[in-house]
Amino acid sequence: MAIVIALVYMLVTGNSPQDILGGTTSGGGNTGEAGYIEECTAEEANANRECRLNAAVQSLDAYWTATLPDQGGVEYQMPEVVSFTQAVDTGCGSATSATGPFYCPADTTVYEDLAFFDQLSSQFGAEGGPLAEMYVTAHEFGHHIENQLGLFERADRSGTGADSDSVRIELMADCLAGMWAGNAATTEDPDTGVTFLEPISRDELEQALSAASAVGDDNIQRRSGGDVNPEAFSHGSSEQRVQWFSTGYNGGTIDDCNALDAANL
Repeated sequence: MAIVIALVYMLVTGNSPQDILGGTTSGGGNTGEAGYIEECTAEEANANRECRLNAAVQSLDAYWTATLPDQGGVEYQMPEVVSFTQAVDTGCGSATSATGPFYCPADTTVYEDLAFFDQLSSQFGAEGGPLAEMYVTAHEFGHHIENQLGLFERADRSGTGADSDSVRIELMADCLAGMWAGNAATTEDPDTGVTFLEPISRDELEQALSAASAVGDDNIQRRSGGDVNPEAFSHGSSEQRVQWFSTGYNGGTIDDCNALDAANL
């Protein structure tokens, strides 16, 4: 997958750092430099994670600006995006790199420590690759869309279990990420008219599906040395995460992605 834009648990989660860390905040650490690279060439976006984050953000903003009013009936508000190292202070409390990428509804900001992508491959068995990394960002943007639609207020995200609202919110974010990925090769930069991505190959799609599978609750539980316990699920199984991403990717709509109200997951 080439990025063709012309530019001058403790994993992918919709919970706040306080939810993840048991209501506490982290101490110490270096917040590093918040923000992300504003300007990159297409070549840099293909090779550099900070530039790739920028590319993903611009593509996601363009896609949801056009899609959310039409399908969700609300005007899209761009979230802030912060790339950090070691630790960061947010509207949801302080977080460390151990938290992984997350969306904070209190300040409508996506936070990512890009070193997480190495852990995604080495510790959880994902194939890696640019589209896999962009899927993670798209998932967090999915939480922002849920928040704009009022679903965060409706959902009880404090519980766990295979049929819990926590799982439903995560699966919907996967589906919304799939919607973006399925349309990224036809979403144009409004300033240049150039599409953000070239058509996604089968291998690149498999990388994204591998990332979705890697952060399934059952895979995480197995790799942590424990038994699979659906009562502790907070994100959904690997099979479910792949299934819901695929629903969005294969032409799904926001209504199709509404796992919160789905009869079956």
